[in-house]
Amino acid sequence: MSDTPERKKTTLSLPAGDSSRRAPGDQRVRSGARAHRVARATLESGKQPTSPPTRTPRSETGRASSEQVDERRASRPRANREKPHPQSGPRIVASQAETFEIFAPCPQGLEQALADELRALGFEDARTGRAGAHFTADWTGMMRANLESRLATRILVRVAHAPVRDEDDLLALAQATPWERWFGAERTLRVDTSAVRSPMKSLQFCNLRVKDGICDRLRDLEGERPSIDTVRPDARVHAFLDETSATLYLDTSGESLFKRGWRLDKGEAPLRENLAAGLLALSGWPGDVPLLDPFCGSGTILIEAALKALNVPPGISRPFAFERLRGHQDRRWRDVKDDARARILPGLPMQLAGADIDPRAIEAARDNAHRAGLTEDAVYFEVADARDTCPLDERAGWMVTNPPYGERLGVEEDKQLWPEWATTLKREFGGWQLHVITNDFELPRKLRLDPFRRTPVYNGALECRLFGFQLVAGSFRR
Repeated sequence: MSDTPERKKTTLSLPAGDSSRRAPGDQRVRSGARAHRVARATLESGKQPTSPPTRTPRSETGRASSEQVDERRASRPRANREKPHPQSGPRIVASQAETFEIFAPCPQGLEQALADELRALGFEDARTGRAGAHFTADWTGMMRANLESRLATRILVRVAHAPVRDEDDLLALAQATPWERWFGAERTLRVDTSAVRSPMKSLQFCNLRVKDGICDRLRDLEGERPSIDTVRPDARVHAFLDETSATLYLDTSGESLFKRGWRLDKGEAPLRENLAAGLLALSGWPGDVPLLDPFCGSGTILIEAALKALNVPPGISRPFAFERLRGHQDRRWRDVKDDARARILPGLPMQLAGADIDPRAIEAARDNAHRAGLTEDAVYFEVADARDTCPLDERAGWMVTNPPYGERLGVEEDKQLWPEWATTLKREFGGWQLHVITNDFELPRKLRLDPFRRTPVYNGALECRLFGFQLVAGSFRR
């Protein structure tokens, strides 16, 4: 995040008639009987009226003519004709002409794949950053990124950026940011702070200063502070600090985007959904050839592959934080989802299959696939040893897998598994590509295979490699 450019200045689209934000000296002109009563009372009290009463021109009948009514309606700001928003506080709608600087974090190692994905979604200026990607979008684009990105962890809209020297500067920055545009005391709040090479001594104290600045501003403007909820907040704010500056982000996602809503059974050492999707992207799987995972666990890689091949948006079945923000337009959000649904394909053009030696893992994989909306024909799961697997399709395809390693695999089993699995690969999978994520950097030697690609990637905090192998029948070498 440290290379986030300066944010473009934007204009707030305020509802007409919001007197709390009227420019100084721009007094409201009153008319009608009430205005006359106000003016008369002012004169009787000896005070000078702030503005003279005016009378709306009338027709000869004493009523405003239809032409006058139509003219007033046509000139009335559209914001005044909208139905009242059910949330308290001012309704401030993001204009379609307004663009936002956005940062999308992702697992380390997926930055370039995420930037490529965002450009494929139409965000042409997407570029890699530290553990994520930057891009610009309007408010509808932000919703689309939440709905359709398979690799991002969150979609963070930048709302403030400034140089800071100490915690007091951080407090002032939070106080100067127009949080009332997005939420007020009617919503619960959570603040998270992270830093890279920041001179600040305590991130916890920095987090507190940001929270205090937000709450103080909302209390001063609206008379009440939002409550803090660190578990399921309505609004989330992220503060990022570097050597000289601070950036404040509004989290539009809420729960992390890898939580698609379909995985309840995680199995042993599961991959997060966006990392699984990232492995598919890094492997170069084209989406129309067979895919096999011989150590499938709870099925995450294969389910992500099926949903990608069917063009099912990863966020289609989950809620997002932006739906709880002020000014959220349900109709626009429904249009975004309807457009995405219209592009879902009816069936898969290839075979997807998974095997695992643990029957409980296969049961969990089938349950997860069912919750993801996939039929039994979409992905075939079988209880089987990886050393006994073979292709289900005559066409050569891809294997993408997360095999057991470390504490999940004993010393003796480690010595036996890899050479025996390598024999199966030699015998059954000539012409296939194999892509394996592992933190055992000696795995290629144990398989007696030469990788054509070694991609550093992190599984949580664990540094791993995604090894890519081109399998050749009858040979242990590329």
